[in-house]
Formats: sequence, structure tokens, C-alpha cells
Amino acid sequence: MKKINLKRIYDPPAKNDGCRILIDRLWPRGIKKEDAKLSFWFKDIAPGNELRKWFGHRQERFPEFRLKYKEELRKSPEKIVLLEQIIRLANLGTVTLLYAARDTRHNHAVVLREELLERMKII
Repeated sequence: MKKINLKRIYDPPAKNDGCRILIDRLWPRGIKKEDAKLSFWFKDIAPGNELRKWFGHRQERFPEFRLKYKEELRKSPEKIVLLEQIIRLANLGTVTLLYAARDTRHNHAVVLREELLERMKII
């Protein structure tokens, strides 16, 4: 079964993570690159700086953030290329999207995973 998992970059790598992709624009504090055990770092799939700063991980802004980020994902040619690449990887096996945010329910990784799963149903 093809899976797209979400995981904080601060959680230890696991064998069942499959392809580990960091999806944050900025490198997470306190993580050494060699310890991250990344397959890829797709920093350009993260929300644009303006949207990221506006959201500021404020839970009350999440519904509007979700809409704006999905719009970015659907309109940005470079983000579309990365979405397609993640889908190709997910078709080969498990993909784990890694993010640094403390809030595990209100962050860009949640929105990105939703968009990927929607696209995978269409394909």
C-alpha cells in the first residue's frame, strides 16, 4: 500500500519511513544534516515567505492559510513539479514528509499531504 506519512524532523528516523523528504523552506534548528537521514530536501514546496510569515503558526489563521497554500501549490510551476515528483515516489513506496513545526495538526505539511492525496485519487 502506498503511503504518505507526516513526521516531525525532530523524531528519530525509522526503517518504515521510506523516502524521507524535508518540506520546510528553512533548515530546522538543532538538526545536523547527517543526522536527518534525508532522501530529499524540497524547500521550494514550502509556503512562500510572505504566506509563511503571515500564518506565523497561528491556529486561528489555519483555515485561511490552508486555502492560500493550496492555491500556491496549484499555481506555482515549481511546486507542481515537486508535487508530481513526490507522487512518483509515493507510487514506488512509503514517503514521509518531514517538518519542524511544533503543532502537528495546524501546519503546512498537513495541507501538502491533503493536496497530494487529492491528486493521487485523480491520477
